[in-house]
Amino acid sequence: MSDLTTVEKLPDLPSRPDDAHKGTFGTVIVVGGSATMIGAPALCARAALRSGSGLVKIASAGDVLAHALTIEPCATGVILSGEAEAWRHGIDAADPDRKAVLAVGPGMGLARGGGQKVLALLHGNRPIVLDADGLNLLARTGRPRPRPRGSGGAELVMTPHPGEFARLAKPLDITDCPTDPASRPQAAVKLALALHSVVLLKGRHTVVTDGQRLYVNQTGNPALATAGSGDVLTGLIASLIGQGLAAFDAAVLGTYVHGLAGDHWAKRHGRSGLRAADLTDELPAAFQRCRTGG
Repeated sequence: MSDLTTVEKLPDLPSRPDDAHKGTFGTVIVVGGSATMIGAPALCARAALRSGSGLVKIASAGDVLAHALTIEPCATGVILSGEAEAWRHGIDAADPDRKAVLAVGPGMGLARGGGQKVLALLHGNRPIVLDADGLNLLARTGRPRPRPRGSGGAELVMTPHPGEFARLAKPLDITDCPTDPASRPQAAVKLALALHSVVLLKGRHTVVTDGQRLYVNQTGNPALATAGSGDVLTGLIASLIGQGLAAFDAAVLGTYVHGLAGDHWAKRHGRSGLRAADLTDELPAAFQRCRTGG
């Protein structure tokens, strides 16, 4: 841990030029949703839009997609069906230029064959933010492998809470406790190095690392301990990558803004009762506070 660089300064926010159009600010494709978790991909998509993305698509089964787009009608849809290769081809058809960022996992569920679908996307050449059941499905494939170095330079951000972290870490023989404040940084660093990724280990003082740099977040409060909060964070980070930030910088800034949005909501309402949908609506003001230093 002695050779780690501790990061304290926040990355600069993406620029918003006056002559911009929606293509300027990137595309996010949210891959997720299932019959019992329709809201998760919609919340993720809404967070990406609220964070400045120019275009957001939700990719899911047709029956799930119709409901998710009702929740977030400003997104568009991609119908996915069939097995892993069909999913990959469906994403390619929706993003032929291969410039989109994928947010994989919100509400995906643990249906049979899901792990192979996640692996098929990981072996593509798009940046990915992997969360929720995307992480659980990857863990179920056995011993998770690093993302191939030859994937066109595409970056991977993994956003586990302690339980998801433990499921990923066990087959990799990483035994550091993800809830102990003293060992959380080391645990995250080991997973980042093992899987060639940026790891965002959620919890009080969320840890972000790429194995060489380490950031420990100071924003946030217990109001954020609510269903869907992680889906919002996933969409936020994917949006920032789509707007041009490197994966580590996007994870650092996204974590800070996510917590800041929760803090300002709590100042008005207290530290309970926050819904993830409320949190998405706090994001534009949180970004503006970052821009103005307020």
